[in-house]
Amino acid sequence: MSALKRASSRKAEERIFGSGPERGQTRLSIRKNQSKSATWWKWLTILTLTIFTAFCVVWLWDYLREDDFKEVLARQAEVLDGKFFEVPCSKDYENYKRFAGCTPTKCGRAVKDTVVDREEAERILRIAKKGLSLGGSDGGASILDLHSGALSMGKQFVNIYRYFVEQIKDIFDEEDFALYSDVRWRIQQVIAETFGLDSTRLHLTKPTFFSRMNNTEAKTMHDEYWHPHIDKVTYGSFDYTSLLYLSDYRTDFGGGRFVFVDELANRTVEPRIGRVSFFTSGSENLHYVEKVEWGTRYAITVSFSCDPAQAIEDPSLP
Repeated sequence: MSALKRASSRKAEERIFGSGPERGQTRLSIRKNQSKSATWWKWLTILTLTIFTAFCVVWLWDYLREDDFKEVLARQAEVLDGKFFEVPCSKDYENYKRFAGCTPTKCGRAVKDTVVDREEAERILRIAKKGLSLGGSDGGASILDLHSGALSMGKQFVNIYRYFVEQIKDIFDEEDFALYSDVRWRIQQVIAETFGLDSTRLHLTKPTFFSRMNNTEAKTMHDEYWHPHIDKVTYGSFDYTSLLYLSDYRTDFGGGRFVFVDELANRTVEPRIGRVSFFTSGSENLHYVEKVEWGTRYAITVSFSCDPAQAIEDPSLP
């Protein structure tokens, strides 16, 4: 009975594979096909795993970059009566003439939301918009310096007091400049109070300017505001830097947070209209501004020096 079964099995195999040499070639062909199929599945699996791994790495990097490596120093929704974060002073100040009672010996960064009220900030914003309406960069960052008259225009700068001689008094008035000077003085006082200085030893210095940022592609290096930098290195006269924000993060624009670059975790300031953020200007406060993703971000940078030779006057109508 078993012999009959084996005979039947051989006949069935011969019908499928043939007999003799033909049978061997058929089996070899099947093995090759099976080998090709296994190889194809092997490479498909490797490709799938590679793509999945790459996706996970990109997602994880983006997650860590945005969250784990950033600590919020001041949230937009908070109203801060004064928040100070002290950091050790860098050696940058040793390369410059020191001024007793002013050159930083206590270093850090601070945020205060009660220096300027919202109505005043909105009036300052209108001054910025009026001036910037005269020109603007072709890229995503425009500046207006009421002290020197510098205004972004296309890929260069013009002096508004020379270029728009007849229009200036129709655009600005004495009240604009009086408010500007008053706000500047209040910022100077709060910096002096926070760092234990005599406010009269601080001197307004250049550049002090309005900025308008959006997500337009950069056309020149002046549009690339997102690179980390040190104010004391970029502008040797700076000892204390301040910013008055004139628009709200997540309401008027996305991105555009101010980021302090620290060793373990970067610390961010979320702009809030009327918020004053200020810090010592050395490399202890390496920083950058995130790229603006949508909307328009307005602010004014107000800078101070301890060197009387670097002082500038408040702007006035010509």
